[in-house]
Formats: sequence, structure tokens, C-alpha cells
Amino acid sequence: MNSREILCEKDGPVVVVTLNRPEVHNALSTAMIHDLVAIAEEYDRDESARALLITGAGDRAFCAGRDLRLGHERGVGERHDAYSPEQRLFSEVGKPIIAAVNGAAIGGGAEVLLGTDLRVMSERAVIALPEATLGLVPYGGAHVRLPQQIPWAHAMEMLLTGRRYSAQEAFRLGLVNCVVPPEEVRDRAMGLAARIAQNAPVALRKIKEAVRAAYNLSFRDAFHVEWQIATEALATQDAQEGVAAFLEKREPVFRGR
Repeated sequence: MNSREILCEKDGPVVVVTLNRPEVHNALSTAMIHDLVAIAEEYDRDESARALLITGAGDRAFCAGRDLRLGHERGVGERHDAYSPEQRLFSEVGKPIIAAVNGAAIGGGAEVLLGTDLRVMSERAVIALPEATLGLVPYGGAHVRLPQQIPWAHAMEMLLTGRRYSAQEAFRLGLVNCVVPPEEVRDRAMGLAARIAQNAPVALRKIKEAVRAAYNLSFRDAFHVEWQIATEALATQDAQEGVAAFLEKREPVFRGR
């Protein structure tokens, strides 16, 4: 899917998605969110796609969040129709997603980042959830995802103060995997995506399934989930191929079965 506002292309097994509204810091319209949901669903179905990379056009912003001008024209409350009550962006995707954070990730843009699995951030980038300063609240998943990804007190400070955090602060909090010069962001993220894409697709999906399913469960319940998923993964042809290739000192050929 390609539109003027979202570019989507395949680079081998990697789907590359670019938010393409640099004139408004890649702010999201409701149509863009619907398009992102459709792209994510297609990626999840596409057996030839093994990783998805999302970034923003230009070098100033990854994503500035929802386009408040559009929401203000229709009435603030109407912006909720971009999401269903039970789902958020990328919440149903079972395969790896990497963010190349080339610039500011603000509000809904920060929430896009929170929906990804790995993040490479420009040393010039910042991240913030400023909704409270506008009399609003985040509703793209931050209330749920942020406290699961960083300690409670830091999550609450980010949500309640609305202040901007530098890339270095985001790294120290564990929100991003690495901070690099701006010109290296996309290449580093693509390197991660390519490295992940070499691995067995069933194993990648099962690992993500296990990690997500185990959140907020007791140890006993979480270990049971892990056991069930591992049993399914170890029974695949890819598991047999991976071990055989290791013993035969050759590169594995994974089929996704």
C-alpha cells in the first residue's frame, strides 16, 4: 500500500514504512492510522515478510502524533474513532517491528514507538507524551505499554509532566536499543531488521507470542504459556532444519513451517 502520506516498500524480507508528511512533522491523520493498521495486517499475513521497519520522512520528526488541527476542526472527542477499544497500533502483529526514530517522537508518535519491538534513535531526537499539558490524555496505548517497558515512577513522570526526554535519557530508561548519529539511524535499523529476518520465521513469531502472553501472569501461569509455545515451536520443520544446519556447519534454510 502506498499513498502520498505513507510510503510502503519491500526490501527483500523487510517491509519499510515511511510516514510521509514532513511539512507537519509527520503528524498522523485518522486516514493514516487506518492505513497503518492495514499495512500491519498485510505484513502479518505475508509469509515472505519477516521484519517491518517504520520511520519518518525528513530529519526533524519521526512522528509528531495526531494532527490536532484536524481533530479540532471535527471536535476533540471524535478522534477516538481511529482505534477500537480493545486494540492499538501493532497490538495484533505477531512478527518483529523495528522503529528508526529519525527525529522527534511526540504524543501519538511516542505511542507508535511504544508499539514496536526494537528502536534505533537519532542522537538529536526527543520523545514526549505532552497530552496532560493540553488537557488531553494519551489513548494510543501509552497507559498500558509504557509502565510495562520502563519502571513505574519514570513512566508516571513522563505521563504526568509531559516533558521532553532526550535520546540519551530515553536510552538510559530502556525505551530505545541504541542512540546513533542522525545519518546512521536508518542503516542501523535496517541492519537489525536484516539480522532478524535471517532467523526462522516460526521461531520469531513464537518468541513474540510467548513474551506478550506472559505479561502480568504469575510465574506458574507464565511458565505454562512458555512451555506450550515452545512445544509448538520445537515441533516445526524450521526447528529441525536449524539444528541440522548447526551440526552440519552450514547456513540454515528456513521455510516458515
